[in-house]
Amino acid sequence: MTVYDRAEPARAASWAGAGMLAPFSEQMPDAAMLALCRESLAIYPEFVAELRERTGVDARFRRDGTLHVALDGARLAELAAHAETFRANGGEVAVLDRGEALAREPMLAKDLAGGLFVANEAQVDNRRLGRALLAGCESLGVRIERVDGLAVECDSRRVRGLRTAYGFASAPVVVNAAGAWAGSLPGIPDAARVRVRPVAGQMLAIAIPRTAMRALVWLGHRYLVPRDDGRLLVGATVEEHGFDARVTAAGMHDLLDAALAVAPSLATFAVVETWAGLRPGSHDGRPYLGATALDGYLVACGHYRNGILLAPATARAIAELVAGGPADRLAPFAPARGGTEPEPTVANGLS
Repeated sequence: MTVYDRAEPARAASWAGAGMLAPFSEQMPDAAMLALCRESLAIYPEFVAELRERTGVDARFRRDGTLHVALDGARLAELAAHAETFRANGGEVAVLDRGEALAREPMLAKDLAGGLFVANEAQVDNRRLGRALLAGCESLGVRIERVDGLAVECDSRRVRGLRTAYGFASAPVVVNAAGAWAGSLPGIPDAARVRVRPVAGQMLAIAIPRTAMRALVWLGHRYLVPRDDGRLLVGATVEEHGFDARVTAAGMHDLLDAALAVAPSLATFAVVETWAGLRPGSHDGRPYLGATALDGYLVACGHYRNGILLAPATARAIAELVAGGPADRLAPFAPARGGTEPEPTVANGLS
């Protein structure tokens, strides 16, 4: 097996994300997506443990929950009204008053109204996870090649292999996992092409004392993610302007405003990193997973904000398909669903 990458492996959206494993707090477009995300979260501890045993790299899976913060009484009432939806979706939730919220996270604004805590959500260090996956692949004999000018070659019925700047590589199965670039991979006939678009996101990191914050903290569309190394990640903007992944003054202003509203004491700490990445968006919020109209050509792309969360479930499903397993359970994510509308939403409505 060979993995071809246009740049350094695990350095695109996988590197730029925050590693949140939050299927109940994220807005899932439908029941099928929520079910896949819950399945992936359930197998995450085993997934990370196997990688650690095989490679010695700990991706630092942590199940410290998510705290949705309310800065005023109206927002707290709104969160409380959504608590039952969280429970119906599988979340272990509790509505907290001001004292309970501050007891959990003392760095937060002292005049907040309260919050909603989701106990069974988690995080993983996505950059360490990328390193672990690369090391794991190499330990199994997988070749990793950086190439320019990658294109799929096929005839009228099936895939034949890949063409690179170094020549042709025959392959009976090709899996497109090219992230934000998956929809523009050359050589794919229109009938098998997926509708993936780039959605930029900017983030920053603030250095805080280790263990000063434990849970993921959400305020509407913005979030804080504490890392074991003392970095507090602040994310993320959502910008649709093609493959432009710049860090901008406006983006940083937006993120810092949100962070300081939730935790004013962060104003005295140093910003130690800023970055941006490109999420792979789909037309309906679900990823594209499985076989296409072109025999031998599979896709695993369009995960948008949930690529890290869905990594183990996606890997398992695609591996089973390559090995000849049934494709039925991937039907809601079929690449050929085209412009179909998603099922009624089961999103929590907290944005």
